[in-house]
Amino acid sequence: MGTDAFEVGVNFAKMVAIFLMMVQIVPLLVWVERRGSAYIQNRFGPNRVGPLGLMQLLADAIKFLTKEEFIPERGYPFLFYLAPVVAMIPAALAFGAIPLSMPVNVEAFSMLGQHWGPYVFKFQSYEIGIGIVFVLGISSLAAFGVLLAGYGSNNKYALYGALRACAQTISYELAMGLAIVGVILLFNTFSFSEIVTAQSAPLNFAFLGHKVEWSVLPNWGIFYQPLGAVILFSAMFAEANRLPFDLPEAEGELVAGYHTEYAGFKFNMFFIGEYGHMLVASALMVIFYFGGYTVYPWLTPETAPKIMAPIAGLMGWSTTSTAVSLLGALLLHVVFLTKIVFFLWIFIWVRWTLPRFRYDQLMDLGWRKMLPWALLNTVVTAVIILVMRHPWGG
Repeated sequence: MGTDAFEVGVNFAKMVAIFLMMVQIVPLLVWVERRGSAYIQNRFGPNRVGPLGLMQLLADAIKFLTKEEFIPERGYPFLFYLAPVVAMIPAALAFGAIPLSMPVNVEAFSMLGQHWGPYVFKFQSYEIGIGIVFVLGISSLAAFGVLLAGYGSNNKYALYGALRACAQTISYELAMGLAIVGVILLFNTFSFSEIVTAQSAPLNFAFLGHKVEWSVLPNWGIFYQPLGAVILFSAMFAEANRLPFDLPEAEGELVAGYHTEYAGFKFNMFFIGEYGHMLVASALMVIFYFGGYTVYPWLTPETAPKIMAPIAGLMGWSTTSTAVSLLGALLLHVVFLTKIVFFLWIFIWVRWTLPRFRYDQLMDLGWRKMLPWALLNTVVTAVIILVMRHPWGG
């Protein structure tokens, strides 16, 4: 957490702020989904409660908090109450491990008669060297929340939905993991920050041991791994139980699937977990394939502080490295959120565009289409990297 009281306090405040940010984004996403679906279907959507229906979010929150709490008569109370918590926590932990911007450098200063610093605060809840492995491992635990909900409800429709969710998660995690292996081989690291740093440069690669650089394009993963990007994003829909992969909660077959017996705040926690996984999926797409919080050559960890230095002076703030570093990090954070919003809109767009798969089609796509293609992509990537990075004839 830190070496002194100030560093511990800031790191704790970061964790709370990032968690609250994830939770508060969920109501906005619900509003965007309602307005977006109305736009797609040529209707109005929420427009009565507040301007543009924005106060509908508050009305929904009050409704969730005041609904009657109940438990199925033949259910298992401990598992029934545990399931929503288990469903929400993995998304929050995974999102906390993702870097949302460049680190903030704080110069040494005096306060309360003591000298503090210097510090380097990461723009994330916590940093783990093997962040990719951590995020994938934690995200996969969400399936346990769904399984607990189905079993704890002691309802056949809920149990069917839970079994579907577990089988679906296992099927698509394999393709998703293999799709990411290509990116790991390409950038030769498990660290999110190092992957983003590698993409904040012009397109460059090794060719028979010699470096080739094209300044026209950024060094984004999408230019090297287009097939991996398509496979990963498709698998993320299945991992988040979103249409056309929302078989665990298919209302036409299973009433509401694994959360049939849930209402009120417990149902809202499942909602937060689902949208949290959408947020994590969008963040992973941005980091692996679209430059993370950078836009080469205009907005990088080197250029952002220089852009914000005059703005800090106009606002009457100190132009020391601390203030400039903080403003630069906030600028890159806005860039990162903008990219995430784009992919979140794709999640919403697809839901109201494509029909739901049959379950046999879902299994066929995961095992017989995406898994072989992901494996082929990994093998081909490894061979190409070996050939191009080896100084043949040298």
